[in-house]
Amino acid sequence: MKQIRNLFIILTLSLVMSGGVMADSVGPELKINRANGDKCVLPADEMRKDHMTHLDHQRDDTMHDGIRTKKFSLKECINCHANKDEAGQYIPVNAPGEFCQTCHAYTSVKLDCFECHATKPRDTAFHPIVTDKMKAFADVHEAPKTKSMLDAIAKKDGAK
Repeated sequence: MKQIRNLFIILTLSLVMSGGVMADSVGPELKINRANGDKCVLPADEMRKDHMTHLDHQRDDTMHDGIRTKKFSLKECINCHANKDEAGQYIPVNAPGEFCQTCHAYTSVKLDCFECHATKPRDTAFHPIVTDKMKAFADVHEAPKTKSMLDAIAKKDGAK
């Protein structure tokens, strides 16, 4: 077991010293849309470290309390961080080598936001199929469109 550990250490040091691995690298090189680079809601170091906490908090405020703000909305992140190709079309942020996918691949973290949410700027933050399903559900169930959803459900149940 000791021999395997020593071999691993020697191989790692060899890679670092030969330039195969950057000893001073902090993370992946990101394709950042520089047009809005100075307009992020928080400093880059803080966003790198805590973006998921902010997104989770925003999700909870939106889904549970109906509070919608732009500061930490995923839609606003996509609007800022999506790059365009040579033809001027937006490239999905989860495409290989693009902003979100690059860091998530580097850190081996599953990027599942975009199973529902849009990967490039559009009118809604959600994928069109999900949005259509949500509209159909709201129409069928006469779902309120505001924060009062839980209140409306409680009143409806209390009236029975």
